[in-house]
Amino acid sequence: MENRLKNRNTNNPEVWTAIQHLQKAIAAGGVDPKLLALVHLRTSQINSCSACIYASVAGGKKAGDTDERLHNVAAWREAPFYTDAERAALALTEAATRLQDGAPGVTDEIWEEVNAHFTEEQIGAINLEIALTNFFNRINRTIKEPAGKTWG
Repeated sequence: MENRLKNRNTNNPEVWTAIQHLQKAIAAGGVDPKLLALVHLRTSQINSCSACIYASVAGGKKAGDTDERLHNVAAWREAPFYTDAERAALALTEAATRLQDGAPGVTDEIWEEVNAHFTEEQIGAINLEIALTNFFNRINRTIKEPAGKTWG
């Protein structure tokens, strides 16, 4: 796969500045970077974004997560490697990402479980991570960003 954008330097630098501010807000939310990488990975798997899946695995490893956990996140419900808090965040991730075609979205049950494990500040950071990942997934799928490349 080859990126459809031949000159990526034509991107508006103000967009990248705004994205950096969003990433700083996520980081300031007090959520374990390993969990944020799992959220990014699961969102990207759902959206079939190979570039973001690649980046998620690299980010998870950099944050200290294991291959075992990173490779099994697609089957997190059945895999024994995740905490109850991580499971709540992954359920939120899937529900918030799968909003198409009449999907129920984030149910009260999912929201209550997330609230049982995270502060409002942390939930805000997780929600922003989900939204920003979906944003990047859609851009990367549109321009055919290949896995293993760098951004910026």
